[in-house]
Amino acid sequence: MQHFQRPIPDVLQDLTSTPEGLTSQEAQARLQTHGYNELQEAERDSVFKLLLETFKDPMVIVLLLAAGVQLVLGEVVEAAIIFAVLVLNAIVSVVQTKKAEGALDALRKMSAPSAKVMRDGVTQTMAARELVPGDVVVLEAGDFVSADGRILESGSLKVDEGMLTGESEAVEKHIEPISDEAPLGDRKNMVYSGALVVYGRGRFVVTGTAEKTEIGKIAGLLASAQAKQTPLQRKLADFSKKLGWVILALCVVIFGVEALRVWLEPKGQDMTNALLKAFMFAVAVAVAAIPEALSSIVTIVLAVGTNKMAKRHAIIRKLPAVETLGSTSVICTDKTGTLTQNKMTVVDYFVPGRPDEELPDNPEKWGEAERRLMQVAVLCNDSQINEDGAEVGDPTEVALVAFSNLKNQSVRELKKKWPREAELPFDSARKLMSTVHTIDGQPFLMTKGGPDVVISRCTRIFIDGEEKEFTPELREQVQDQNEEFSDRALRVLAFAYKPLANGTQVNFEDEHDLVLIGLIAMIDPPREAVYGAIEDAKKAGIRTVMITGDHKTTARAIGKQIGLMDGNDIAVTGQELDRLSDEELDRQLEDIAVYARVSPENKIRIVRAWQKKGKITAMTGDGVNDAPALKQADIGIAMGSGTDVAKDASAMILTDDNFVSIVSAVAVGRTVFDNIKKAIAYLFAGNLGAIIAILFALALDWINPFTPIQLLFINLLNDSLPAIALGVEKAEPNVMRRKPRDINEGIFAGGTMKSVIMRGLLIGVAVIFSQWLGLQHSPEMSVAMAFTTLILARTLQTFAARSNTQTVFGAGFFENKYVLGAVLLCFGLYGLTVLPGVRGIFSIPAEFGFEEWKWAAGLAVLSVTFMEVWKLTPWASGNRVGKE
Repeated sequence: MQHFQRPIPDVLQDLTSTPEGLTSQEAQARLQTHGYNELQEAERDSVFKLLLETFKDPMVIVLLLAAGVQLVLGEVVEAAIIFAVLVLNAIVSVVQTKKAEGALDALRKMSAPSAKVMRDGVTQTMAARELVPGDVVVLEAGDFVSADGRILESGSLKVDEGMLTGESEAVEKHIEPISDEAPLGDRKNMVYSGALVVYGRGRFVVTGTAEKTEIGKIAGLLASAQAKQTPLQRKLADFSKKLGWVILALCVVIFGVEALRVWLEPKGQDMTNALLKAFMFAVAVAVAAIPEALSSIVTIVLAVGTNKMAKRHAIIRKLPAVETLGSTSVICTDKTGTLTQNKMTVVDYFVPGRPDEELPDNPEKWGEAERRLMQVAVLCNDSQINEDGAEVGDPTEVALVAFSNLKNQSVRELKKKWPREAELPFDSARKLMSTVHTIDGQPFLMTKGGPDVVISRCTRIFIDGEEKEFTPELREQVQDQNEEFSDRALRVLAFAYKPLANGTQVNFEDEHDLVLIGLIAMIDPPREAVYGAIEDAKKAGIRTVMITGDHKTTARAIGKQIGLMDGNDIAVTGQELDRLSDEELDRQLEDIAVYARVSPENKIRIVRAWQKKGKITAMTGDGVNDAPALKQADIGIAMGSGTDVAKDASAMILTDDNFVSIVSAVAVGRTVFDNIKKAIAYLFAGNLGAIIAILFALALDWINPFTPIQLLFINLLNDSLPAIALGVEKAEPNVMRRKPRDINEGIFAGGTMKSVIMRGLLIGVAVIFSQWLGLQHSPEMSVAMAFTTLILARTLQTFAARSNTQTVFGAGFFENKYVLGAVLLCFGLYGLTVLPGVRGIFSIPAEFGFEEWKWAAGLAVLSVTFMEVWKLTPWASGNRVGKE
């Protein structure tokens, strides 16, 4: 049996403690055994180790070899550029890794710095880190709980455990054993480290410290939860690895073939120069094939997406999360504050003998029963709503005040007219609250509380304008109405009164023989826009699952109301989930739409179950209890009003805590991924064209068509601007009417590879023909013409890359002004390379003039024209990015 299930004497005996606590000697001995009451920090990789990890990528290794060759050959500028790019990418990677280590740091900060502890029979304040199991700790309003423990004494003790349970209401604590196997939120005789005492006082005996606390368990889950790579990261990493090895093998083959040719057919040529030429061909292939700016371009496109999302109340903490959102197929969302308004609201009421209709907005039209019901609701009430709209007090009581104000009955005027003269405060044992007010010279005891308790204490009922006997028939009528409210998952309060004799000093015995007035029902209602957002998610093929700490009945009612639950969907509790084996959960997973009264372990298990099915899973949360699941999910989404722990474990923060913003962000994420694919296709088509030209020149024993600095200029500078411009293309019309893409879908799927190959072939053929024309003049002229055709064809290819199926005019020539600007800037960059004094750097001879440029540019335009014509052929069908 656990501590919450056992009587206090048994718990103290288990802990070898007393109600007066431990002696200093006992505490010191236990400190040696259990250690300090603080979360341990796991060993982290050094910055240097993380930096070295980034150089394991095969593409990076190829570039390092290329840079090394350039350095040996004395080409310092080219080598320095390559090294600079690699170091910059490594630094960015390390910075992102270090940022991800914040969640456990925030969790450690939640520990209370000090505690009031009974040692040697005396209450003393000491550092909370020195607490040990068996210590007795004193609690007062405003204290943070410093360890987990069993309550020994409760004086109207209320504790806010929202950071662990996700529920915003404070929990009324008691000392009685709880016989059932209760979830954490229902263990009302326990307190937990990190919780806040909001009312009353009490004492508890420490049952767990450090890693043995609930927060400690969450820290363990956080450490074990694996931060996921996004689908794009996985695909790019896999592709980069394969491309790196292919390029490396190609370079070796090129060098080997050329060396063999020289050895078999020396023709009197210098062996060293021949091998050097072979080396340069291999280096050119490496530099041409690898899109050095790809990582930076993807980062910039993702950053553009973050700006769009920020305007839709979604702050991105980790850039790749933008793309992950576009792949999301399951959203596991909290209920309170995300699907609902996080504001208790009166939605119905009942007074016997009156028609079932809405309460009029004019109090003068109320019947006497409604008038008395509302008087008790706001006079027997400790909350208030200030003139600036600030709400003070219990959410349930605030709802009653807000309802009265909404119906134009001023609470402030009522309280001023009939001030409180005495009170019997609420406590969890009685489930009642009473106050005394004098109305028209007659003192009244006004009482509100749980319907079952109030009804049982009433002997009369106010009906048809007078007090009558509370007959069994009337009692059954009221109880039936209470059950009807409960079936709708509404929270119900009953209201009654009792005339008092003048001068009566009220006590708890006076809360009998009451006159029942009626019932008021309330709920935390769904956000208005949630209904449409759930429907939009369904159309986009996204499954929405509710995971909440609230009760099953309430959660299921909300789920049905907002359209989250369909005919065959079911709701389960955390305890029911614990009883399911992994195989049973796997079979039932897609039928479970609502999870209620869940633990942190439940949440992380649900996320892993969906991931096991190959689903990209998003998880929302705001409390410490959500942090492990937020980290485990493919994308963790924290609420702006949530804890720092949740925010640090998340990839995205919702500033408005609204589910609607998640669905809106998914649309942006899908658009960002479409645009990244367009940018990647643009880069690789251009690189493929360069490789084809180089291999053709090698096969025909022509001069290398490009110098490394020309290729670096194109890859790093010229191509970057159009690729970034493609990253801001508008969303495809069907972006939220298609299913989430398959987790195993490659980055060149959906016809993208066909487009890359076709565009690359056309660019390659144009460059080859341009080099041939140049060779009629001189080898130096052939290099200049090949470079000109390549850079202009790759620049103009930007228009073709905007869509795989629509021509440049079908996609709207002027729709993306960034593309037009990027192309003009690239023309300007090319213009710089032909300026006197700069030509030599880019191997453009003085003889290269307008006539040569005209032929080179014409070939570039011709290649792009054929790209547009190809889109009109049957072979281009199925290439649409974002097809349904």
